[in-house]
Amino acid sequence: MPAYPKKLIEVALPLDDINAAAKREKSIRHGHPSTLHLWWARRPLAAARAVLFAQLVNDPGGKRGYGKYKGQTKKDALRERERLFGILRELVKWENTNNEELLEQAREEIRKSWRETCELNGDDPDTQKMPPFLDPFAGGGAIPLEAQRLGLEAHASDLNPVAVMINKAMIEIPPRFAGRKPVGPEIKGPKQKKTHKEDWSGARGLAEDVRRYGHWMREEAFKRIGHLYPEVELPKEQGGGNATVIAWLWARTVQCPNPACGARMPLVRSFDLSTKKGKRAWVEPVVDRSVQPPKVSFTVHMGDGKGEPGTVNRKGGRCLCCETPVPFPHIRAEGKAGRMGEQLMAVVAEGHRGRVYVSPTKEMEELAVQTSPNEPPESLLPEKALGFRIQQYGMIKHKHLFTPRQLVALTTFSDLVQEARARVIEDARQTGWPDDGTGFNDGGTGATAYGDAVAVYLAFAVDKAADYGSTICSWISGGQTMRNTFGRQAIPMVWDFAESNTLLTSTGSYISGIEQVTRVIKEMPVNKAGFGVQNDAIALYGTKYFISTDPPYYDNIGYADLSDFFYVWMRRSLKDFFPDLFATMLVPKTPELVATPYRHGSKKKAETFFMDGMTKAIRNMAVNGHPAFPVTIYYAFKQAETKAGSTSSTGWETFLEAVKTAGFAITGTWPMRTERSARSVSLGTNALASSIILVCRKRPADASTISRKQFLRELDDTLPGALE
Repeated sequence: MPAYPKKLIEVALPLDDINAAAKREKSIRHGHPSTLHLWWARRPLAAARAVLFAQLVNDPGGKRGYGKYKGQTKKDALRERERLFGILRELVKWENTNNEELLEQAREEIRKSWRETCELNGDDPDTQKMPPFLDPFAGGGAIPLEAQRLGLEAHASDLNPVAVMINKAMIEIPPRFAGRKPVGPEIKGPKQKKTHKEDWSGARGLAEDVRRYGHWMREEAFKRIGHLYPEVELPKEQGGGNATVIAWLWARTVQCPNPACGARMPLVRSFDLSTKKGKRAWVEPVVDRSVQPPKVSFTVHMGDGKGEPGTVNRKGGRCLCCETPVPFPHIRAEGKAGRMGEQLMAVVAEGHRGRVYVSPTKEMEELAVQTSPNEPPESLLPEKALGFRIQQYGMIKHKHLFTPRQLVALTTFSDLVQEARARVIEDARQTGWPDDGTGFNDGGTGATAYGDAVAVYLAFAVDKAADYGSTICSWISGGQTMRNTFGRQAIPMVWDFAESNTLLTSTGSYISGIEQVTRVIKEMPVNKAGFGVQNDAIALYGTKYFISTDPPYYDNIGYADLSDFFYVWMRRSLKDFFPDLFATMLVPKTPELVATPYRHGSKKKAETFFMDGMTKAIRNMAVNGHPAFPVTIYYAFKQAETKAGSTSSTGWETFLEAVKTAGFAITGTWPMRTERSARSVSLGTNALASSIILVCRKRPADASTISRKQFLRELDDTLPGALE
């Protein structure tokens, strides 16, 4: 029987250093891969890189010490382990993410361990190829990306088309077009830097083309819909003249149920616009009772002062005109009947000395709502889903999440992606690229495939514009900025919302998204090939892989329902070039491995579905995992699961039962702080708190069946105090 050395992750880790790096990374945004495209519950790169390295490198000591360290003293082994720890401590630092000298040192340690393993089993290491990496629940792609960075051929598999596209953009596209010069014409303008002397190594040329064609799209969009985003005239006390609008602030309205009133009552959580000292601004609602029904208008004030209390809270709303309390059932009924409207409260503009706030006019409001989008998404939101509340208010289609102007902007940019792709292909041909007409999806490397590749990133910027361009966005008065749609893993009801000017260059604009995307592309590794594929995790793969994965967490996040928000726009832009991925109108739901009672009919049926599916998926890992390496599986705990040192929960126990039933033995467990405690989803909610990394080895075929009690006792031997 082959002998496989214990790996470092099965013995020891510099855990404090890894956790510190993971915690620090959660606050880094500039150029971080997470800013390429939003995905929920991503693992920090530091944690993924550390786990993978320690999973691949042989431990130098212990009872199962092999290779060059066999027979050495314990002191020698500890010294060598500390040397490996030193590499790990440097490897997890954010500033070393692309430190090629350090990465090559780590890759050499991986190659050395592989050679030792081959020699131990009598194989020629020069002929035995290192097994490829596989993450069957790839999601946001942090783990496959780090596997590729460490020198492995990375395979990222997921059922969700949005996740598959994210992984293609991270690990598959950059290596295929590495080292190429950009083909697009340089951006003209006095503020644009000349780029012809740039270094086009790695994915820099690709990033520059995304930037160039992204700017072309913005200019084209301005020609077509710029009239919907006019400047605003500033009052004399704010310097006068015209100013560029940053955002429009709206309040939802319903009719007051009081028969003697009947006013359109605004639903506002707060009338404060800016609470910054020295820059205070607020909205004063003005009630006109000389007409019937009464009317509410808004006047903006800047200077010392504070807005009055809002008109909606957790108990319901109140009418400003007659002070009648209005319960939520009435508000919901109005919404379902199609009688919920919007009223413009204020306009945020770029003044002479920073942001200023302007009172709305009737013309401003009419311009926003009296426009018609071209074929907006008619797809239905789920009738019921985790984190969704908006359906109760009549918002049952994806198009209901946007104002008419927002829909016009998003449909315009989505359609421009296809026009930009055609320009990329033609420009590439003109600069000498070969072109056999084969697209990226079919393995092409010529001009057509390159056009497809650039289009993917341009579509990602559209998704970013959608994230900052829906009626679920709100205005943050403390920071004078916008909160995006997915401030948390949900689509909640937002009463007073902010509509950004997507034609600008500030946060929430299309160009802002392009700049974020290009910064990430520049830093993508291109040393090894990567593959993003759509596949069900319960399907067999037929190849022996090195496996690490971060599966769904029972019932915590509804990935498929949430990602439909992006899918409808991505599909509009890319379905012609990636027909297999976008064959369905919405993201596949039925096979998604999440324990959702509303989808399966009851909590018990949902638990059974999750248990059966996860057992099959983990059994496939046991079957397809290369025996030289343990399999690592992340499990994220919720805050409620970690109170008083307890690790008891339905999700955790069901997950462990799946691991046991799949035939794995746990050879190590490591607690890692992979979540930000300051995230808005974690404030007062049962949020993900930390991850437990399970290190698993397949049980021998002749091993006796392990009981649940014995399995938990075995786990407890490796897990004491893990969550303390």
